[in-house]
Order: sequence, then C-alpha cells, then structure tokens
Amino acid sequence: RAETSWDSARRKSERARETRAKESSRGLATMATNAAPISMKECLLLPSLGINQQYISFTNLTMESEKYICVREMGAASGGTNNVVIIDMEQPMQPMRRPITADSALMNPNSKVIALKAAVPGQAADHLQVFNLDTKAKMGSHQMPEQVVFWKWISPTKIGIVSATAVYHWNVDGASAPVKVFDRAANLNGTQIIKYMVTPDEKWSVLIGIAPGSPDRPQLVKGYMQLYSAAQTRSQALEAHAAAFASIKIGANTEPSTLISFAQKSMVNGQLVSKLHVIELGTPTAGKTPFTKKQAELFFPPEFADDFPVSMQISKKYGLVYVITKLGLLFVYDLETATAVYRSRISPDPIFLTSEAATVGGFYAINRRGQVLLATVNEQSMVPFVSQSLNNLDLALAIAKRGNLPGAEALVGQNFERLFALGQYKEAAVAAAESPMGALRTKETIEKLKGVQVQPGQTSPLLQYFGTLLTKGKLNPLESLELGRLVLSQNKKQLLENWMNEDKLECDEALGDLVKATGDADLALKIYLKANATQKVVTAFAERGQFEELVKYSGQVGHKPDYMYIMQSLLMSNPQAAAKLAVTIAQQPGPPVDVNTITDLFLQRNMIREATSFLLEVLKPNLPEQAMLQTKVLEINLVTYPNVADAILANNMFTHYDRPRVAQLCEKAGLYMRALQHYSDLSDIKRVIINTHAIEPQALVEFFGTLSPEWALACLKEMLAVNVQQNLQLVVQIAKEYTEQIGSSGIIELLESFKSYEGLYFYLGSYLAFSEDPDVHFKYIEAATKTGQVKEVERVTRESNFYDPEKTKQFLMEAKLQDARPLINVCDRFDLIRDLALYLFKNNMLKYIEAYVQKVNPSKAPEIVGALLDVECDEEFISNLILSVRSLLPVEPLVAEVEKRNKMKLLTTFLDHLVSEGSTDAHVHNALGKIIIDSNNNPEHFLTTNPHYNSAVVGKYCEKRDPNLACVAYKRGQCDDALVDCTNKNSMFKVQARYVVERMDADLWAKVLDPESEHRRQLIDQVVSTALPESKNPEQVSVSVKAFMTADLPNELIELLEKIVLQNSAFSGNPNLQNLLILTAIKADGTRVMDYINRLDHFDGPAVGEIAVGSELFEEAFFIYKKFDLHVPAMKVLLENLESIKRAHEYATKVEEKECWSELAKAQLAAGSIKNAIDSYIRADDETKRDDVIAAAKNSDSYEDLVKYLKMVRSKVMEASVDTELAYSYAKIGELGQLEEFIVATPGINLQSVGDRCFDEGIFEASKIIFSSLSNWGRLASTLVKLKQYQAAVEAARKANSSKTWKEVCFACVEQEEYRLAQLCGLSIIVNADDLEDVSEFYQGRGKHEELISLMEAGLGLERSHMGIFTELGILYAKYKLDKLMEHLKLFSNKINIPKLIRTCETEKHWKPLAWLYCAYDEHDNAANVMMNHSDVAWEHTTFKDVAVKVSNADLFYRMLDFYYSEHPTLLVDLLSVLSSRIDHTRVVDLFRKKGELPLIKSYLVSVQTSNLSAVNEALNAILIEEADFEGLRESIETYDAYDAIGLAKQLEGHELLEFRRISCLVYKKLKKYSASIKLSLEMGQTKDAMATVAVSGQPELAEELLQKFVDTEAKEAFAALLFTCFDLLKPDLVMEKAWRAGWSDASMPYMIATVRDLTSKVDTLMDERKERKAKEAKEGEDSQNANQGLVYAQQMLPPATGYSQSGYGQGNGMGGYQ
Repeated sequence: RAETSWDSARRKSERARETRAKESSRGLATMATNAAPISMKECLLLPSLGINQQYISFTNLTMESEKYICVREMGAASGGTNNVVIIDMEQPMQPMRRPITADSALMNPNSKVIALKAAVPGQAADHLQVFNLDTKAKMGSHQMPEQVVFWKWISPTKIGIVSATAVYHWNVDGASAPVKVFDRAANLNGTQIIKYMVTPDEKWSVLIGIAPGSPDRPQLVKGYMQLYSAAQTRSQALEAHAAAFASIKIGANTEPSTLISFAQKSMVNGQLVSKLHVIELGTPTAGKTPFTKKQAELFFPPEFADDFPVSMQISKKYGLVYVITKLGLLFVYDLETATAVYRSRISPDPIFLTSEAATVGGFYAINRRGQVLLATVNEQSMVPFVSQSLNNLDLALAIAKRGNLPGAEALVGQNFERLFALGQYKEAAVAAAESPMGALRTKETIEKLKGVQVQPGQTSPLLQYFGTLLTKGKLNPLESLELGRLVLSQNKKQLLENWMNEDKLECDEALGDLVKATGDADLALKIYLKANATQKVVTAFAERGQFEELVKYSGQVGHKPDYMYIMQSLLMSNPQAAAKLAVTIAQQPGPPVDVNTITDLFLQRNMIREATSFLLEVLKPNLPEQAMLQTKVLEINLVTYPNVADAILANNMFTHYDRPRVAQLCEKAGLYMRALQHYSDLSDIKRVIINTHAIEPQALVEFFGTLSPEWALACLKEMLAVNVQQNLQLVVQIAKEYTEQIGSSGIIELLESFKSYEGLYFYLGSYLAFSEDPDVHFKYIEAATKTGQVKEVERVTRESNFYDPEKTKQFLMEAKLQDARPLINVCDRFDLIRDLALYLFKNNMLKYIEAYVQKVNPSKAPEIVGALLDVECDEEFISNLILSVRSLLPVEPLVAEVEKRNKMKLLTTFLDHLVSEGSTDAHVHNALGKIIIDSNNNPEHFLTTNPHYNSAVVGKYCEKRDPNLACVAYKRGQCDDALVDCTNKNSMFKVQARYVVERMDADLWAKVLDPESEHRRQLIDQVVSTALPESKNPEQVSVSVKAFMTADLPNELIELLEKIVLQNSAFSGNPNLQNLLILTAIKADGTRVMDYINRLDHFDGPAVGEIAVGSELFEEAFFIYKKFDLHVPAMKVLLENLESIKRAHEYATKVEEKECWSELAKAQLAAGSIKNAIDSYIRADDETKRDDVIAAAKNSDSYEDLVKYLKMVRSKVMEASVDTELAYSYAKIGELGQLEEFIVATPGINLQSVGDRCFDEGIFEASKIIFSSLSNWGRLASTLVKLKQYQAAVEAARKANSSKTWKEVCFACVEQEEYRLAQLCGLSIIVNADDLEDVSEFYQGRGKHEELISLMEAGLGLERSHMGIFTELGILYAKYKLDKLMEHLKLFSNKINIPKLIRTCETEKHWKPLAWLYCAYDEHDNAANVMMNHSDVAWEHTTFKDVAVKVSNADLFYRMLDFYYSEHPTLLVDLLSVLSSRIDHTRVVDLFRKKGELPLIKSYLVSVQTSNLSAVNEALNAILIEEADFEGLRESIETYDAYDAIGLAKQLEGHELLEFRRISCLVYKKLKKYSASIKLSLEMGQTKDAMATVAVSGQPELAEELLQKFVDTEAKEAFAALLFTCFDLLKPDLVMEKAWRAGWSDASMPYMIATVRDLTSKVDTLMDERKERKAKEAKEGEDSQNANQGLVYAQQMLPPATGYSQSGYGQGNGMGGYQ
C-alpha cells in the first residue's frame, strides 16, 4: 500500500509538472493557494535618516555586505559640506556622518574599515586610501597609475579594482601595491562596470558591464560578462547581465563543485531570449560525478519587456538563485535543477543595488526611493508552496532537506514507508536520518530499523542510520543511548569516546549507567558530567577518591554531601586522603564542617602529623579569628615534635597565636632563639640570652635588631658580665651590626667600662668608615696606639678626615712615638707645620724635617723655613734645605716668608740658579727685581727690558720708593687702575692725560671721566690743553671725542671740538667732526646751531636736518634743507612741524615741484579742505592717493569735485576701481544720462558693486539702469519692487529663477494684495521643499489662508510637485477646511509626510483623519488607541479589525477586548476570532471570568480549545455544565486533557443528572482512580461502565472484587459478561470456584472453553520455538558471521575521508562544458 500511495503521488506530481512545464518556464507558477514563499520587509527608509534623494544612486551609495551601507553626500544638499554617511544595519537609526571628500567610499564587509577613492590635485589617476574607523589609523594608501572605473571588496582584506584596461587585486593588510590579475576583454569596452566577483579561492573571477541597447530599442540594455580562470590565465567573453558563483556537493562526491549561474536577456534572430544558466567550472576529476549543465527561461511580462536583470544572489543556506531586475521583479530558481520556484514584483521603484544577507539566506535590495528591502525565505510556507502550488514533490523534499525546513513531514514519512516496504532499508535509513526538522528521528524509527533482519555480509540499516547522522551533526539523547548499546555490545567503546570528544552525542544518565556497567568509570563520569546527573557525579568522585573535584562540583551545582560521614570513613582507611578532603572542606566559603571539629577528629586518633598538615593548610590566611587554632598547632608540636614547631615558626606563617605561652614552651624545648623572639619582658630575655652556647650566633645577631637600644645595651652588658672572654667577639659583632640603632656612644662607654681596648679597636675599626664623629676617630687612634697598632695609626691619620687634629696632635706628641709619621700626617694634613717643625727641631729629629720637605710636601718648605728662622736655626742648613728642593719649592710664599724677616739676600743664590736654568716664573723675577730696586742697580733698565716680572706687583713695590718707577712698571703692564690711582695720588695729571689718550680704551676713559671722580676737571684740562693738541693720530682724537660724548659732557665736548674744528687744525675740514659739533650744539646749546650752520659747509645736511627736526629745531631744520635744496623735506617741515599750510603753499608756488604739491595736497586733505586738496593733486598730477581722495570726497559728499579728480586719474591709469567710483559719482550727482553713456563706453566697471550701493542708498533709478545692463534679474526684481513696478518685478524674477528672488517678489505682492502675481511667484517657490515652509508661514502670518490654499492646490499639478506640497496642503485642510482633508488623504496618501500631518491632526483634534494616518504609517498601536479613545468619531468595526491584527503591543489587545465589551459586546466574538492567534487565551479567560461574562465568549473558547490550555478547557467545561450539555462536556474532556480533573470529578460526582455523574466516572477512570470510578458506576447501576473500567485498569484484584460483587448480588448476566470483558485478568481456578459455588457453571462454560483453547495455543507456540532454536544452534559459521558483521559496522562508523582537488577548464574551447 505504501508503494502504491507513493507511486500515485509521484505520478500525479509528474503529470502536474508536465502540464506546468511551459508555465514554469515563464515563471507563472500559481501562488494563490499558499502564502508567498519569499517574505519581503522594509528594513529602512534612507530619506528618514536625512539622506537626500539625489544621493540614493549607484554612484553615491554602496553596500558591500549585510553589515553596512555607505552614502556619499556632496555640496549644498548636505549642508555645504561633503560627508560620508555610514549606516550600521544593526543600529540603522544611528547613522555616523564623517566630513570626508571622496569620489567613492566602500565599507569593509566585516569591520569598521573604510576604503576611499579620490582624485588628487596634480595627479591624472585616482588615489586610494584605507582607514580603520575604530583606531583612527590609516591602513594603507596607493596612487593608481590609471583611473578606477569600479572597485569592490572581494574579501575582508582584499579589494578588487577595475580600470579601463585591467583588473587588480589589492591586499590592504600589507604595504604592497595592487597586483594586476588580468586584462579586460574587448567585449567590455564602452560598458559601465556594475559587478565584479571572485570565488573564495580566487581561482575564478567574473566581470560584468552593461551598455545601451540597439538604436531601434535603446531601452533594452545589453549585458556583457568576462569569465577568467587564474589557473590557466584565460578569459571567455559572454553575454550576461548578472552572475554569481556557488559551491555545492553533487551526489556522493566528497569534494564540492564550483558553479556559476548567470542571467542573460538579448535579441537572437529577432527574438527576445531571456535565460538563466547554471554550469560547472573546470573539468571534474576522475571518479567525481560531474554537474549537468542546466538552463531555464526567465519570463518577463509584456509590461516589463524592456526590463533586464541587474543583480544575482545565491543563497548558500537554501540553494536558491535570486535574480533581481531593474524594475523590481524577483525570480527565484533552484540552483541544482534550475527549476523556477517563484516570481513576484518586490519594488515599484527601480532597484539599483543588492547585497547578500548570508545570515538569513536572503538578500538586501535598495531602490531609487531609498527603501532598503530584505528578502528572506518564508520557512513555514516554502515547502508547502513548492509541494502544493508547484506540485513538485521532489523539489519540495530537496529544499526541505537542504534548508531543514518544515512542511515536508508527510512527504518524508511516505518516502520512508515506501522504501521500507520495498526492502530498501539502506535508503530508508538515510532518508530518516536526513529528514527535515528531525521528523523521523524518533524511537519508532529506531525500533523499526532494529527489527530488520540483516543478511550475512550486509550492513545493518540501523548502523547506516547512525552513520548518516554522525556525518551530518549531533545525535539526540535517544539516538545516543541506542548507539551506545550497539557499540558496547560489540566491545568498541573507543568509538564512543571519540564521538563524545567530537561532541557528536547528547549524553544522559541512562547512557552513563550503560557505560558504567561495562566497568569504565572514567567514561561514565564524563557522561554524567555532560548530562548534569549530580548524584551520579558525586558518587563517582567519592568512589575515585577525587574529593577536591567532588567539593568543587558540588559547589557548582548546589549539592550538599555528608562530609562528616566521608571524613570518618577515610580516617579509618586513608588518613592522607582524609587530610586532603579536610582541607578542601575548610577552604569552602562558609565551611559545612567546623575546623575545630575536623581537628578534634584527627587528634582523637593521635594523628598529630595529619592534624598539623590540615591546620597549616587551613591557617594559611593568618586571620585574627584563627588565633586559638594557631596556638593549638604550635603547642602540640612543641610538646611532641619541636623541630616541626621550629620550622613552622621559621616560616612566619602565624601572627595571632598566644606568644607568651609559646615562648615558655620554646624555652622548655631548648629552642632559646624562638623563646627570645616571643618573650616581651627584659628579665626573661636576659635569662635566656646568656645561653649563647646553644644559640646560633647569626640568629642572635638578627634578634638584637628587634630590641630597643636600652634593652640591647642591657643584654650586651649581661653577656660581658657573665663571660667577657667568651662573649666579647659576639658582642663586638652585634655592636657592629646595630651601631646606628644602639648608638656608638653607648657601645663605646660599655666597652670602656670593661676597659676593653681590644674590643674598642675591633668595634671602632668596622665602624670607622661609616662615622664622621671626631671622638670616634680619636678613640680608634687611641685604642690602636695602646694596642701597639702603629701602622693602623699611621693609616688612619693619613686617610681620616674627621678626627680632631689638635687633640690628636697633642696625644701623639705626648705618646712620643719613635715613628714620627703619624704626627707628620696630622700636621701636614691640617696645616700644623710650625708645630711640627718646632717639635722635630726640639727633639733633634732633623732627618724627619729633611724627609718631610724633600719627599712628603715640598710646598710646605716656606713655612718650615720661616719656623726655622724664628728659632735661629743655622742659615747654612736652611740654605741647603732650600737648594735641595730648588724647582719644587713654591717661590712666592718662600719670598714672602723671607721678606717678612728681611732675609731677602738669603735667596740671591737660589734665584740666580733659577734664572740661569731659564725660569720665566713671574715670582722669581718679581723677587729678583725687588732685590735690584732695593740695591738701586739701574732699576729703570730692568723695568723696561725684563719681560717676565709682574708689573702690578713690582709697581706696587716701587710706589713708596719712586712713583716714576711705579708709572713705568704700570705703563709697561697696562695696569690702568694702578697708574690712575698712582698719578692721582701724586698729582701727575699730564702723565695721566697722555697715557689715557694714547691708551685709547673706552673703559679707561669712562673711569677717568666719571662724574664722581674729584680729579676729572684737572684731567680734562690736560687733555684739551696738552694731550690732544699734541696728538697727530686721528684714531686717538676719535676715541677721545667718543669718550666725551659717552660721558655726557657736551659743553666740554664743544669746547674741545671748537678748538679742533674752528681753529684751523689738521682736522678742521673733517665732515664727521663738523657733524658732531652741530649735533652736540643741538643737544647742548641750540642757540649756537644757526651760527654753526652758516659757518660750516661740510656737514651732512639731510642727516643733520632730520636730527634737528627730532630736537624740535624746526626753523634750523628748514634752513638746512633749504641750504641743501631739499625741497620736499623742507615742505614736510613746514606742513608737519611748523603746521603752516600758507607758508607751504607759498613755498610750493615758489619752487613749483610736483612732489611739493603732492605733499601740500596730502596736508590739505587731512585738514578737510577737500576742494583745495583736489586742486593741489591735479596740479601735482598725482593719482597715487586716489583711494584716500575718494574716501574723503565720499565722507564730505563732494562728488562733483571727485568727478573732476577721477577724470584726471583716468587720464593716467585705467583701473576698474576708478571707473567704478566714477560711475557711482555720476549716480550720486544724478547724471543718469552720463552714467548710461559711461557704462556703455567703459567695460571694466564693477557694476554689481555700484548697483548694490545705489540700491542700499535708495538710488533706485540708477540701480535699475545698472542691474538692467548687468542682466542681474534678481537684484533688478528687488529694485522694481522698491519702485512698486510689480508686473515688471515678476518678469525679472522669472528670468532670475531664484528662490530668494521669487520669495521677495511674492511677499511684496501679498503685502500689496496683488494675489494673482503672488501666486505666479509662489508656484515657482513651493517646488523647492526648503522654501515651502517660509511661504506658508508668511501667508498664514497675514491671515491669507484662502490664497495659500489656492496656491497649494495649484501646485499639485506642477511637474515638480513633491511631498512637501501635498503635506502642507493637508495641514492647511486640517486647520481651515476639514471637509476636504479625508479626500486629500485618500487620494495622495503615498505622497504625504505622514508624521508631520499626524502632529497637526493631534493638535487640531481631528481624530478620524488621525486614525487613518496612523494606519497608513503602520503605527497600528496608536491608531487603535485613537479609535478607542474617540470611538464616537473615529471607530469603525471593519477598519478596527484590520488594525487590531497588526498591533504590536500585546497589552493593547486586552484593552481592545475591554473596549468592545463596554461599547460593542455583540461584535466581541468577531474581534476575538481575528485576534485568536495573537492573544494569551488564559489572560482572556481571566479577564471575562472577572467580569462574569464567560458565556459571552463561548464560541471563541470553542475555537481556541485546540490549544489544550487548562484555563480555556476549564472555562468551557464550566459553561457546558451550566448549560447541561453533557455531550459537549464528554467530548471536551475526552479530546483535551489540560484541566483540573480531580476538581471536575468531585464537582460532577453529586450532579443531579445521571449523564454528568457518568462523566465523573469517566474522569476518575482517566485519572486511573479505578476504584472510585467503579464504586460510583455501581451506585448508579451502570454495570457496563464498571466492567469497562476494570478492563481498562488491568488490575486482577479489581476484576476479582467485581466478580464477587456480582455473585453476592446474584447478577448472573453481569457475571457472564465480566468473564468475557476481563478475560485476561481472571484466573481460571477462581472463576471455576465462584461459578461452582453459585451454581452458574453454565454461565462460566464459554469462559472455560476459551481458556483451554488459549492454553493449547501457547503450548503449541512454545514447542515450535523450541524446534526453531535447536535448528539455529545446529547452523555453522555463526562466529564468522558475527565477525563480518563487526567489520562492516566499524567501516560504517568511521567518518568519511575528505580531500581537495583543483578544478580546471573543461575540454575543448568551452569553459566547464559551456559552449
């Protein structure tokens, strides 16, 4: 039967397919019977985001993937700036605008990365850049060598670039340049490139372009395609408008095949041919099933004859091909078969761009109106549509499997049954495994496959079923359990583990139990964990001893194990595991068992180590509240294991235990160091610390670091007092370590108190390097001396910088060491040389003196010599001492020492030796000079010839002896200050004057001419009278003059210069000196200037004149300029300084120079004498100040004079600015005739500027002439409005065609009530949406409502009418003519800005239009609210129902029901029927139960009872009981089981009507409360019902009770009937007994006969089975069969091998088999 049913369906499908073949090829598959298989949704309306309509085009808008849309905005429409708008489709209402100027912008398909293309100035080709918008970083850029005509992201990291000649790929991740892939084919020349795609492996590429149609049919656009293979670097040119790549598996192939689908529409032999092609690319490899080329017809309706495909998308999810045309047609085809599935028009506006929506298996499309449409497969209706409307069962089944879609359950079931009935078990198993939505993956299917008898050598269908499922995905729990049984039965557990690791199985507790039974606890635990079987997991962890995992898992799942029981068990068997568990328990937050309790468990069993281990782990946090436990763990270990306690204390784990108690225990245990660390009383510490023999020295040293200084000293004293010899070294070590803490003074006092110089020596020896205390250093020297450490004393005295030298010197002198080196070190370092010399001389240690001078410090020899001279040492010894060191001796201090003692001659031999050795030391020659001066041995010769002495030193030595010699020495060394002081002191001013003039030093001059100097006058007199007149050197004169000037001595300078210049000296004609004389006079005595001007002729006239002007000597300056014929500067002095325009005019007339007239004109202009200034400028023939003249003439309104001046200017220069001002001047003086002539004759005038100025100043007639000549219709219109020439203004505005001009003229006409002209202007304004609101506000502001409405109505018929006009007219109707509003809305609903009109209707309270608008705008919630709130005017039932089903707010449904209940109860059920699929039926029942009106909605409850909801069932049951409809009630409870059965049964149990009580019995029976049902049936006398209940119960005891009841009541007929009804429940012996006792053997005889027959049949069956079993046991080869079966099974379970092979070209010249 199954086969017949399926074949019948197939034959029916084939007949329908044949009938539909032609229609299908044209895409005319009917769609009336089912919902459309493709759902369309408007995701976004771009204009609503502020995107201007003009930018919604292929040029400005891109969409590379379903993530982003990118729009370029340019110019005025975007606010005057260039922007790029990025719309994230996940947040479309939050577009991101960036001020970017580019020719093209592409968003990356995956991330916020944008690619920009723009032309760079100076470059012929395009420049490409890529930016990361998140990091604001540039990822790459490249300057292309040629123009880019198309580009596109071909992967997240690569861009395909198409130029006029080639195609490039650019990887933006690196810094590489674009790589050329192939050249464009010739067929694409002259086309517009609209698409470029590559396969994921980039082996195939396709480039598509379109071009205008033929001349006889240009609307039919031609399409061209270039297909390129990277493997063979070859291209093929084809005709196609759209194409797409796909990858699918064909048949049993393991590798996918690469397909290309393309659509073409072209003229072939005069016929229009439209086809879709699907072909395979490359040649299939050996053994691979090739794809058969497919093609199908694209049928275009007659009205779309010129339409053509613009895009193609292939859904990987569903295997469908979407072909989208320009005019909005959508064709859907199956990819594998090229079968037409669906055709519809999805957009009334042209579509120019599509993008794949991979996540939903559809595509996005954008049309010219800015709609972003999303097309997706309607999963609920696709399969029914194909199977019913197309009658194509095979295709429906294939699509269902491919996309896992519902609707094919019946087909799949029929197919499975058919295959199973035909014995094609393998095919049936695969069909079940691949069933869509898992329709056949049920227990029944598995049982059916298990029941198939498998022939030897064949694979079990069940294995094939499971193998198919494993290759496709994950098994459900039932399948996992069955597969587990199968695998474990064949001892192939490893396969199970592999599948679990691959997440192929869905685990449950039953599978875990199954695995555990095999003994594999590990795998079972994994299964339990995956199945969340908590108790089984806990048990498994406990059995394995994994207590940490147990605790962790229990915490995760909220399970609470009995830890005390587990602990006690482990302490007996595994103490280490118990300790581990204890730690795990204690570390839980809020431990389930107290730590003290756990510790006591260990201690009770004397498990000290385990307890210690546990407590150490638990007490790691070292918290204050753990103090008692810390003390406890230390106590038990100090008593039993002191070394453990010592280790614990050494780790510093605890800080809160009882320290005194622990200290006592440590002392008793002999842990003295630990005791010291814990005692806090000094007496205890002193008692313990003397046990130094048992304390590690280093630890004791460290301990002292914890004591206070006082306690540390006390302990050190105690140690020394007990045994100074034994403890001295330790005490010194401690003292060294803690000197800073304890203080060196205390330690020194302690050691001194025990007179331990040895201790002091060792202590201070380590401390010395870090101390700067002089006392410490001295005590160390003292201790070293007393301990005989002379070398150390010598070292310290030599190296230390901190001991007291005087005290140390005194100590060493008193010690009288045989070795004087320590004393020498001290005296040498601290300059105690005299004491050293005296000590050594007195102690007759002269050899140490010689050694010191010669070897230690020769520089100290002068002091030694001085000291020896003071004690009258032998001069020969001293002389020899000096000569022994000779050149090493410092001469200056030696001379000083000897000079102080008048023993200079002692040095004569020494100095002569040095000079003879060539010494040039100044100190040597100074000393020698002093000896010569004192001996008067021709000192002048020495002073003038010796180059080595110091002039200052020797001169100073000579001052008291001979000042002239001092001046000689000073002059030789240029000792200026010393010479000046010497000459001043000795009144030698003539010498000083000559020296200063000859010196020519500015600083020296400044000093001697200092006003504070009392000798300045005497020096000046000598300079003027002697030094300068004697000088013949001009430089000396110049320096001297400058010095006088610098010293600000003008009178003295004049005196000096008059003597030089006016008295016929060598410098009389010097121009510089003449200049200086005049300038000095200007500065010091102006009365002399005029005389000097007349007497001198060689001075610099221009320069001196300028200075005279600066000094306000204007008359003198004028005469200077006049003397030197400098007329212009003279004129400036007259005008600017003397401010005499009259004298200036006379002077200009006298000299008659144009420059003078210009200067005069400038002054006259500044003085406001415009007319005279213009006359002067004309006489000067000067046009340079024309801007100033024009400005002044404008300010004084002297335009007639300005005309004369400008005519002169025009004779010299021809500038547009001059012409412009002249034209304006003509306008100002009213010379309109001359103005017109001048405008015609002069082309360079800035007439716009002149016209604007005339207009602004109200010279409208002139501005009319100017604007007319300019053809500036906008300004002319404004002028004509001012002149009230409105008709002419309208004509000018029409020529200007500017919104601003139209508005100006329109508003002026309205003001003047020229409504006809205003309307003519208004029609030209309102076509611009931006200006519409201004016009409306102007009209309404003046109360011109009727005129405004008339204007808008006239605007509706304009060719450029737009949404704003329709909207504004609607608003005006709403405000002023409500009767016309609804008609307007219905006529033009698609041309109105609905949100704006909604706001108006809300304001005006027009509820019915408002509700209509909400409906039109798809705001159905608001529409419903308006209808309900204003039902008297806005509500209408049919409309309300249409709105109700589209409401999105669920709460609104129940408000609607309440509204209908209150106002329209008779229509309530009708509304409920409409809303039944969207409302919560339980809530509806509660709503009307509260109102007490459930019967009102009975018919609704009946219609929704199929949902089987308890609230609905109970409500309807209550209504049926109330209506006494027992038949309806019985049908209800038998059909639907969701209700309170117990309550209903008890309610009906006492009902007055018998049928209801019978229903109560029925309910009890359904509840399996058989006793109650039987009892109630018997009480009602319904014996038949009671017997039926017993039979259903299957309980023998109930049957026996009822049988006895019938015997007791003598109901013989009922007795016989019960034997038949409950045949299987009654025992034959019992029946025979009852019948025999009651005498009813005849009544039981039929039962007994049937019983005997049944027994006989069972025995026969057993015998037959025994024979069959023996026959099977006799068969041989059972083991071999089982082995073969296992081998086949293993092969089935292994996953199929996968591989990859490259595809290439097909054979011949075609590509992939396509010719």
